[in-house]
Amino acid sequence: MAKTATKKEATVAEKLDSLFELQKIDSEIDRIRTIRGELPLEVQDLEDEIEGLNTRIEKLENEIKELETEISDRKNANKDAETLIAKYKEQQNNVRNNREFESLSKEIEFQELEIKLNEKRSKEAKAKIEQKNEILGEAKSRLEFRAEDLNTKKSELDEIIAETQSQEEKLVKESEKALSGLETRLAAAYTRLRVNARNGLAVVPIERNACGGCFNEIPPQRQMDINSKRKIISCEHCGRILVPAAEQDAE
Repeated sequence: MAKTATKKEATVAEKLDSLFELQKIDSEIDRIRTIRGELPLEVQDLEDEIEGLNTRIEKLENEIKELETEISDRKNANKDAETLIAKYKEQQNNVRNNREFESLSKEIEFQELEIKLNEKRSKEAKAKIEQKNEILGEAKSRLEFRAEDLNTKKSELDEIIAETQSQEEKLVKESEKALSGLETRLAAAYTRLRVNARNGLAVVPIERNACGGCFNEIPPQRQMDINSKRKIISCEHCGRILVPAAEQDAE
């Protein structure tokens, strides 16, 4: 019975080539995303700020309505007090003794104090309304300004996305395919290095006798080992996987 053919294991050189090709794909994805720059974050920040401004404006408008209702209620209360004062004064003309007169006088005095208190509270409410209207005007102006800014940023972002989205999606698929083609240990090491590297470089070539990631010098014997592609070698300083110089690798 014929033996089932087993998949030939990739050589170290092939593994290194695959890693470097994956890095080139991911670097191109990074470049595309860098073109977008901080725009997505700026758009999100503006949307959050606008939401906050809308909430603040709604709150201020509700507070102003409550103060206006309070002023209206106090105005009506004063009308009622004035009606009672007129009634008590009329009753004073028909009292039978001083005790009744004094009792009515106290009621009149109480209603007059209520009128003064309502006028004072209404004046305070009007001052608050004026202050809140000023804050409300500033908030609405800022909202208008931020809304215009958001529209501009969104237009810029949409334009950039339209130009690069299809290319990015294609590259992401290529990256996923290339990553899945690596052995599990190498794929995990590559992903970890990319996440930890500030510039996303996990695999770098030798550049001017130095690591292409951290630029620390590489000893000549170590460069020979790297160029031979007989084993996977990492930079002693930054941990990135090293491959031969780009120009040599291209030959």
